[in-house]
Amino acid sequence: MEENKEKDLVFRLATLIKENKDLTAQVKELTNKYEKLIDESENYQRILAKIPSELLPEDIKNNMESKTLRFKMATVMYVDIQGFKVISQEMNSQEIIDELDQIFFHFNKIVKKYKIQKIKTIGDAYMAAGGVPIKNITNPIDVVLAALEMETYLNDLKEQYEAQNRHFWELRIGIHTGPVTATAHGKKKISYDLKGDTVNIATRMASASDVGRINISVMTYELVREYFNSEYHGKIPVKYVGDLDMYYIKRIKPAFSADRKTGRVTNDIFQIRYNLRQLTDLQEILLDKLEKELPAFLFYHNYKHTIDVFNQAELIGIGEGVDDESILLLRTAALFHDSGHIIGYENHEYFGTQIVREWLPNYNYTQDQIEKICTIIMATKLPPQPQTLLEKIICDSDLDYLGRSDFIPVSNTLYRELKAQNKITSFNDWNKLQVKFLSHHQFFTDTANKLREVNKQKQIDRIKALIVEDEDLARKIEEDLEREAIEALEKQVKAVIEESNGDADDFDNED
Repeated sequence: MEENKEKDLVFRLATLIKENKDLTAQVKELTNKYEKLIDESENYQRILAKIPSELLPEDIKNNMESKTLRFKMATVMYVDIQGFKVISQEMNSQEIIDELDQIFFHFNKIVKKYKIQKIKTIGDAYMAAGGVPIKNITNPIDVVLAALEMETYLNDLKEQYEAQNRHFWELRIGIHTGPVTATAHGKKKISYDLKGDTVNIATRMASASDVGRINISVMTYELVREYFNSEYHGKIPVKYVGDLDMYYIKRIKPAFSADRKTGRVTNDIFQIRYNLRQLTDLQEILLDKLEKELPAFLFYHNYKHTIDVFNQAELIGIGEGVDDESILLLRTAALFHDSGHIIGYENHEYFGTQIVREWLPNYNYTQDQIEKICTIIMATKLPPQPQTLLEKIICDSDLDYLGRSDFIPVSNTLYRELKAQNKITSFNDWNKLQVKFLSHHQFFTDTANKLREVNKQKQIDRIKALIVEDEDLARKIEEDLEREAIEALEKQVKAVIEESNGDADDFDNED
């Protein structure tokens, strides 16, 4: 009998496991279908945007005022303010509304400070989201910092009210990070509605929190645990996800806190770490701008060169043992060092510093850091004459290709760039110029010398072997290089045409 019960239990467990797998597969399939529908919707919107508005029916024009956006990573904060029943015994309804309005007004100032989007207020609940509508990698940190500030603000008010023997509002805060779908409404003043499991889970985090605590999901915890002290709170069942771990945020870690006692204010070390993480967003935005706006004749000074210098500056910086702030200054300078080519070829270093002064105040860089970054960029102006260690590192990073195995193909792109501007006459003259430059060039840091100096000496011999005295042979080499350049340009043009045709085909198919 006992054996039959065990077999029956095993059979039921196996059935449940199979049903769970089937349900998981169905959820995955529905999610894929949903994402495909969103992609199609966005494609329709792009097509409609190309059609003159006067040709569109009125109902379609009205629908186009609402725009649906998808965000792979957003952090939703749900604030549940409690105490209405008790407070209503001491205050009339209008006083309660005025008091709540004052609290929400201050919350709005906090989310604006951390560049978080207020979503809505519903009665005595408040919702905001980081990473919407501007995508960024720091949104989990931003939202937790905002939650701590909200908690501090409300606790300070509570102390004042308790001193008067009056009841005050309590809050529960829930935070979760994940994908969301946002619908934008309006033209002048845009508001957003959020949909998706991330919103529901943030709400669940708030309901599962104790009064006066900030409860975050394990997804948010993994993204912020470097900066905040927290304690494990337990698990909560979530549909289609299973049991989800929860954590209470306690404070900013002492190493990152300017007020070590309360842990509510960040210090300079925190800001440097934050900016290093934020650099990923800055990199994506600037590289996209360079790819779109740099002149076509920049075969060498393009966004690929910027990526090379950006990575090499960090490598040499670590090799030279510089601190975190120096790495931040180096990588930022490397990112912007050739951005001035968007404005002009000559004096592009100076133009790059202008872009730095315009952009970086919006990314929490101090004025002192901005000035240092501008000085580092100006050090790359040829001939290089660096004075500080950071200037030496950027100069070595900028000319790192001189000692690399791909020196010849890279230097050929620089020749094409100069030839396109009539700054060099022939490939033979170019090689003679390179031998002269390489013979006098020196790497400034020990790290670069260890990595590249031996290869650089080999490059001189390779270049000398390319120099020919026979004018006919030199002319033939020149023609071969020009043909290669034309073929490369034709490939680029063909790719652009094919992409344009693809867009046109999509448009025709939709018609």
